[in-house]
Amino acid sequence: MNDIDHRVSGNKLDLFHQQEEGAGMVFWHPRGWELYRVLEDYVRARMRRAGFREIRTPQLLARSLWEKSGHWEKFGAAMYSLADAEEGRALCLKPMSCPCHVQVFNQRVRSYRELPVRYSEFGACHRDEPSGSLEGLKRTRAFVQDDAHVFCTEAHIEAEVGRFCSLLRAVYADLGFPDFKVALATRPANRAGSDETWDRAEDALANAARAAGLQFDVLEGEGAFYGPKLEFHLTDSRARSWQCGTIQLDFVLPERLDAEFVSERNERERPVMIHHAVLGSMERFIAMLLEHHEGWLPVWLAPEQVVVATISDANIAYAQEVMQALDEAGVRSVLDSRPERLEKKIVDAREKQVPLLVVAGSRDERDRTISIRMRDGQQVTLSFADGVGHLRLAARQTCAHA
Repeated sequence: MNDIDHRVSGNKLDLFHQQEEGAGMVFWHPRGWELYRVLEDYVRARMRRAGFREIRTPQLLARSLWEKSGHWEKFGAAMYSLADAEEGRALCLKPMSCPCHVQVFNQRVRSYRELPVRYSEFGACHRDEPSGSLEGLKRTRAFVQDDAHVFCTEAHIEAEVGRFCSLLRAVYADLGFPDFKVALATRPANRAGSDETWDRAEDALANAARAAGLQFDVLEGEGAFYGPKLEFHLTDSRARSWQCGTIQLDFVLPERLDAEFVSERNERERPVMIHHAVLGSMERFIAMLLEHHEGWLPVWLAPEQVVVATISDANIAYAQEVMQALDEAGVRSVLDSRPERLEKKIVDAREKQVPLLVVAGSRDERDRTISIRMRDGQQVTLSFADGVGHLRLAARQTCAHA
């Protein structure tokens, strides 16, 4: 297996580029943005079915919020800040979304009957990473996290951790990673909260992980500054480990940001906050997918799933009819009607690593058939309706159901 760098694939497949004027930023091209949106929409649908409600929060907020949350003290050197001359206060681009989600929770008085409250967001974040650490999509200064947070009671922790572990298993299997390793990261030296609070949080998270059927290693001192976390490590096709999903248990941030709910005893109490991420960074996960699959993404993820290639100009009308049927079936297809030989079109489709090719020739038009060529060279000719149905099924079949 060749060691394919995702930056090489990004250029070859016309997915994205980066340039000096936007160091650490990404210029997504149409094919790359299609891939991005397919992955985003897939995660969005999974999160919705898991009971999360999607929100959207600002990217630019007053520094005072980050000071109150503790993020300025911990991450201030890596945060982009600027002065608001008119209002005379400092502002920061958000490096993460968790304090923002607390603001949404705090907008009205919450009852214990409402809990758990689950929010998700594809949060656009910025961090001033050192130039020497930038590495394509793997380490950027502007990125999107699939952030999610649950506000609940301690009695909910086990069920909520179990719910998210089930979600992670399903998502990773669909993306081609049926196995993963888990680590429990415990209190770091530089942390917020008392030892008693950390004892409670670590015990609760470890017990919830065991109840979810997880076996885990312990990473001493590797937790977040506000709480312990479970890290999910995926192994790619080159036997490299990637830390992706996280579950973090937080008793500190609700206290700092005054989150509360009314209990059964009609008393104000602090909720527990559980931080979740399935992929981590969208950009980094796409880099991992490109290298894991060597650019040959599963059909359901490929930005273009089918190339419809004509044999001659006489077949363009029929090819367009096939294209329309595939579009109505939800299959992402492109038309290659160039005045080139069919062999050239096949080679070009493989160069773009489009997994399926449909040949539209005079015989197909006469017989109302669809001739399909797979990546491995296998070919099948089906009736028009059966061909569209076959491609529709192939376009939706995830790795877990291949």
